Formats: sequence, structure tokens, C-alpha cells
Amino acid sequence: MTATARRDLDAPAPPDRPRQWGDDLRRSARSLVHGTRGTVLAVAVVGVAIGLPLPTLFHYQGPPMEEGFMLVFPERVLNGDLPNRDFLHLYGPGSLWALAAWYKVAGTTLAAERVYGLVQHLGIIFGLFALALPWGRRVATVCGVLGVLLVITPIGLTALAWNGAVALGVIGCALALAGARRLSDGVPGARPWLIAGGVAFGATLLFRPDLVVAVGLAVIALAWRRWRRDLLGPLALGFVVGVAPVLIHLATAGIGPSVEGMFLQPVFDLRGGRHLPIPPSWDRLDGALAAVAQLRVPSWPLPMLAAPQQVTLWFLALPLAAFAILGTGVAALRRAPDDHRGRILVVVGALGVGLLPQALQRPDTTHLAWVSCVSMVFLPVAFVQWGEWWSDRRRVAAQRAARAGERAPRVHPTVIRTATALLPLVLVVLVLPAYTARTWTDLTRQNLTGDYFGWAVRNDDRTFYLGSPDIAASAQAVTDELRGRIEPGDRLFVGTADLRKTPYSDAYFYFLFPEATPATRYIEMDPGIANAPDSGLAEEVAASDWLVLSHVWDSWDEPNDSRELGSDAPNQVIRDRFCRVGDQGPHYELWQRCR
Repeated sequence: MTATARRDLDAPAPPDRPRQWGDDLRRSARSLVHGTRGTVLAVAVVGVAIGLPLPTLFHYQGPPMEEGFMLVFPERVLNGDLPNRDFLHLYGPGSLWALAAWYKVAGTTLAAERVYGLVQHLGIIFGLFALALPWGRRVATVCGVLGVLLVITPIGLTALAWNGAVALGVIGCALALAGARRLSDGVPGARPWLIAGGVAFGATLLFRPDLVVAVGLAVIALAWRRWRRDLLGPLALGFVVGVAPVLIHLATAGIGPSVEGMFLQPVFDLRGGRHLPIPPSWDRLDGALAAVAQLRVPSWPLPMLAAPQQVTLWFLALPLAAFAILGTGVAALRRAPDDHRGRILVVVGALGVGLLPQALQRPDTTHLAWVSCVSMVFLPVAFVQWGEWWSDRRRVAAQRAARAGERAPRVHPTVIRTATALLPLVLVVLVLPAYTARTWTDLTRQNLTGDYFGWAVRNDDRTFYLGSPDIAASAQAVTDELRGRIEPGDRLFVGTADLRKTPYSDAYFYFLFPEATPATRYIEMDPGIANAPDSGLAEEVAASDWLVLSHVWDSWDEPNDSRELGSDAPNQVIRDRFCRVGDQGPHYELWQRCR
């Protein structure tokens, strides 16, 4: 060893370096703890907004057909039936497979179905929350609260395929963006994130094939200005893995029935009987279910527009919100092509634009909420981004004024950020409260008082909640009468009292009687499909043992083809072959095959 090397070894370390390393470590630890604590607090605020109305939502009325068939369809899958082949199903098989697996574990109960629906909602809310975090925890918190108002309160906890698909789409965006950032920063490990994002995108289409436009636009936005094989290759691989299970469905249910059920019927057969005017009417509610919802009008302390006017403004605001987010992202990337926050805005904006057709085909409150759950929830981020740019311009102007010896008024950036983030939330509360803030307040009040708006219909350990005590009493009378008479394996048919019109169905009766076999493939009833000349409905009625016929939807009136009458053959079969059993009130009738 040389003398120089010996002197280097013997030389003492600089006295301040260990202390500096220790200080850096302590500062990093404090920053991590502080950041984690702040994020946990933000999540807790959103959690409180979710938790306050949550107990009510487990006792609240459910949509009789939509929640009914999301209870029945997965159970039919567990019993060996196949969607599209054995029963009408207008979406992908993914949601039914997932719910069937969940029911296998948790049991087929209303509570289990709503827990699953809650998880789907949380995927949307906290997926967008995570995407908003780069703008700060305050902004993410506002997005989370908006998510509660626009995701949970308008549609409850029903485990619909749409919400699961949107949740998967949002999660796919978050995963793909995380992988793309690692790729652009040269950080190892980008490929697994991109593959996972592709899997989520593929699963999105497995739930709802009609989201192909939204997913496609999101992927284009992700790759805009950086078409790289190492970005698109893993994403495509994951997508193939995520969507590949549809091949199993095509092989088992058949290509013809699958294509008809997932593509042709929703696009061509269903459109005429479900379409509503564009824009919505200013002086009346066009959707029959929205009009029914107005039978309960909770109190609201602030002045507000009439419900139809709110629906119209909501419809007009949706494309503005979606394109505002997309346009903000494009502007951000033009300013700084490698800006990750700009890329987030472009991708989320593109996803929101791709969801707009759902609002255009039927602009009622449910479909508007389905689309709002991305665009309007993420709108605070776009507002904050413009506020930051304005603040930067103000700061530059103030610096120029200072150099010139002048004094310019200054607004603290935190004030600008908070005000711009809160503006969309304030607008929703003040302009669109009927189906958002007012509903949340009402649900919370019910939770605190224990006075739930939901009347139970029970058969042994199975329960469903309806929104009218009179209708629930009639349904319970039918249930009690049928429970003492029906035999395992009997064929049960549930439909409208006049089967020339099939705008809706009380599908929950199939859930209440799992020992019965559904006598029809139209567990979900839609105008133009169940009452079509070649639907086979009359033959299915003729093969039934029991009929539950509903007068609840006699007054269904929408400005579309649902007003048109179909064949009277099913009604004639009832008159010729069935006998009325008892009197269960004005809302439901029980019929048995005459012996």
C-alpha cells in the first residue's frame, strides 16, 4: 500500500457529512410521514362522505328490474344457464361471471349484491381520486366528494355492469399512466404496469362491450405523440389477456346468440323503445322512472330549478365538462410535451368523451349520472390547472411590476387552487341538487333517524326493498300466496299485466323464488324485444305454471316506441289457460294454470 493510500485511509471523515446524511434521512422520513398522513386524511374525508348515507343504502328501495336481474342472472349462471343463449342479456358476460363467483362465496343475498356494487363505486371514486393526487390532496378530496354525489347517490348500490366497467376503465387508465411515466422517466418496471393496465381495459369490454369507444380513445390519448413499441406492446398484450375470456362465452353460448345479444339487440332492437328526446324537455321529465322518483321529494333548504330543468342543464354540461378536461390536457402537453399531469388530463378527458354516447342515447338521470362519474368528477382538476396557469401569469406580471418599482396585487396560489377546485362542487350543489346533494342529504338524514325509505318484501331469508308501501304490501301478498303453493321446478313467469307492452319488469320475484325456474328468457323486459312479433313470448307464457302480472307499470309513458303495442297472443293465452288466484291488491295479480 502506498503512503498516499495509507494517508487516505487514516484520514478522518469530514465531521459534517454523517450529520448531513442523518438530516437528509430524517427530512425524508418526516416528508413521507407527513405526506402519508395528509393522504390518509383526504381519504378519510371522502370515506365520511360515503359512510354517512351508507347504512341507508342497504335498506333503500332498489330498481325492481335492474337490481332484480343482477340478483337473478348470476344465480342462473351458477345453475348452468348461459347469457344470450338461455336468457336475454344486453351486455358482456364479465359482470355476471364476477357476481356469480361472489355469490358462490357470500351467498345470493341483497346485502351481498350491494356490497359488490359498493366496491365497484369505490373503484370509480378512488381511481379518480388517485389520478387527481398530482394536483394536491385538496383537489383529490374535492374530486372524491363529487364522486360520492355523482356515483353513489343517483343510483344507489346496485351492482350494474356499467359501474364495474367504468371502474375497470378508470383503474386501467391509472395503471397504464403509471407504466407510461416509468417508461418516459427511464425507471425500470414499466412493463408490468402497462400489462396490468391492458388487462383492466380488456376486462372493461368483457363487462360492457359498448365502452370500446371510451377505451380506444383513452389508449390513443395515452400514446399521442409517443407511438412506441415498448409502450403499446405490453398494453396490447394485457388487453388480449383481459378480453380473451369472451372466447369461452362465444364457444359455449354460440357466436350467433352472443353477437345478437351483445351488439345487435342493444344497438338496433332496443334503441327505438328506450331513446329519449335530445335535449331533454325543459318542462317535464321524459323518462318514466325519473318521473316515478319524483313521487318522493325530500326537503332542500336552498332555492333550486325544477327537476326537468336541472336534467336539461345536466345534459348540456356533460359534453362541456368532457371536452374541457380533454382540451386542458392538450393545452398542457403543447406547453410541455413530457408533462405527466397533462397526459393524465388527456387520457381521462378522452375516456369521458368516449362515454358521452351513453348520455346521448337516453338522457335520463341514471344515464347522465353514468357519464358524469368521470367527466364531472374530474372537472375540478381542469379548473385547478387553468388556475395555476393564471397564477403563473399573475406572478410574472408582479415580478415585472416590482422591477419597474410598481406594486401589483397578489393572490396566494393556495387561495386560487382551493377556489378553482371547489367551483365545480359548488355548481353541482347549487344548480343540480335534485339528484345529487339533496339525495345525499336525504339519505344521511334517514341514516341518522333510522327512518328508511324502503319497504321490504320477504320470502324466507330473501329480501327486496320497494319504494312504495302499497306496492310492497301487494307484492308481499303475492309472495305469501305463492310460497304456500309453488313446487320446486315449477315454471314462474313475471311480466306486465298487459303483455302487449313490455317496458319494464319486476324481475326481483325470480330472486325471491329461487326454487322456481324462470319460464321466459325475458327476465329483463324491453320494448321492441320482449313484445316483438317473433319473440316467442306467447309460447313461454303457455309453458308456465305460475304468472305474476304487474300493474305497476301500466302508466309507463315515454316519447318513444315503448308506446307501441305488440301482439295480443300472450294475453289470449292467459285468458284461455290460466285462472286468477286470490286477490293481492291493485298492483299485482297471481295466476295459475287452470287444471
